[in-house]
Amino acid sequence: MGNFRGLFFRDGLSGMRKLCTLSAALFFALILCGQLAAQSPAPVTLVKAGRLLDPRTGNVLSPAAVLIEDGKIKEVGPPPQVQAHAPAGARTIDLGSATLLPGLIDSHTHLLLDVTVPVEAEISRRPNGIFAPGLLLAIAMSPSERVLRGAQAAREDLESGFTTVRNLGHSGMDGDAVLRDAINAGRVPGPRILAAGRKLTAQEGYIQNLNPALAGPIVQQEFLQFAGPDQARQAVRANTFYNVDVIKVAIEDDTTQAEMTAIVEEAHRQNLKVAVHAFTPPNIQIALDAGVDSIEHGNGVTDEQLKMMRDKGIFFDITPTFFDGFWSKIHETITESPALRSANAAGDERSRKRASALVERILRSGVKFSAGSDMCWYYPGKTRGQAGAAMFTALQHSGMPPLDILRAVTTNAAEMLGWQDRVGAVEPGKFADLVAVAGDPITDISELERVRFVMKGGQVVRNDLAVH
Repeated sequence: MGNFRGLFFRDGLSGMRKLCTLSAALFFALILCGQLAAQSPAPVTLVKAGRLLDPRTGNVLSPAAVLIEDGKIKEVGPPPQVQAHAPAGARTIDLGSATLLPGLIDSHTHLLLDVTVPVEAEISRRPNGIFAPGLLLAIAMSPSERVLRGAQAAREDLESGFTTVRNLGHSGMDGDAVLRDAINAGRVPGPRILAAGRKLTAQEGYIQNLNPALAGPIVQQEFLQFAGPDQARQAVRANTFYNVDVIKVAIEDDTTQAEMTAIVEEAHRQNLKVAVHAFTPPNIQIALDAGVDSIEHGNGVTDEQLKMMRDKGIFFDITPTFFDGFWSKIHETITESPALRSANAAGDERSRKRASALVERILRSGVKFSAGSDMCWYYPGKTRGQAGAAMFTALQHSGMPPLDILRAVTTNAAEMLGWQDRVGAVEPGKFADLVAVAGDPITDISELERVRFVMKGGQVVRNDLAVH
């Protein structure tokens, strides 16, 4: 038995060595193949469509062709001209009579948050009962599970035509940055992400009345709190440790001018833009005086503040989430009493009136504006991308013309992000991020809720328009 064991050990060890050698060889062969594949020229693609709409000018090229090489747009023009410059063997994608557009940009979203409406008793018995329970559940989730759920939302956004998104908080410490990096590395599908990491705030504005023994660690998972200018600067630096792309601040009534100014100075020193969640005129004014880059939501903005934003080049990022009956829609997941259903319907009607007045003032002011879904809710019967796309008709029902809506989610949004050299238009040198719809979105903006073709960086994500 002893000899047998020795023989077995020697033979087993030899086999293990051979297996390890073989595994190493295969590993390095795979790496080499991957490197060779990465070094090989990307295929050239020719995309043809019945129409190409330029949101910046409103001009339509019909018919149209786009030549794509190495994931970027090389040429745009009439099909005979562009096709003449395509090399032999180029792949052709014929979208028939469809309308081609730049990839859509959602400039305000929360991919790693999926809030469901709690039962009516929970809503009425808790501070911020409609939102806080879902947020707490997200924070209590393991970081791994949360990122995986975010990956699903990211894929659904991409499939609905959002090829770029700005994720403004509610992602744990670095969930959106990790998801961004995984998408950029090609590990999971999703849009280009600008990650904000944790939200900066002067107080627990979203989660109230927590058990004091647990409050600190819970809040730190989601927010970077500050008290005074020095801590405000440090909060920015703490976020940059996770390589964020933008700083998000939620201004509450106890945020001081000195704190906000310190945040903006520190962020701009590190070449990061600052997006500020603010609703009331005093809080909006603090943000404007500090020189922020965008106001998020801003429902209470005054005409004087809109003029100040226009003169300073500060963007108004409209979030039309609750403009058009969304509140009642998300409550369809629960059993409502007649009183709650009536209250929600009345609230929706008030929101519609306020939204129409706000949109009218924004358009009249001449301020630069973009639009973001602010999507973080479970919308019955819709994917995350489909829920986000509901903002298009919400904006139109509030009085915004279709061409302005298109600009808000393409050219305007790209400028606000500082990515106008990369995305937002179908132009040579930009990423080949394209979407197509069957009809004309200028005639019917709801076409954007039914995107039929999506391409990101020259790679087809979906194509329901292929002509055989």
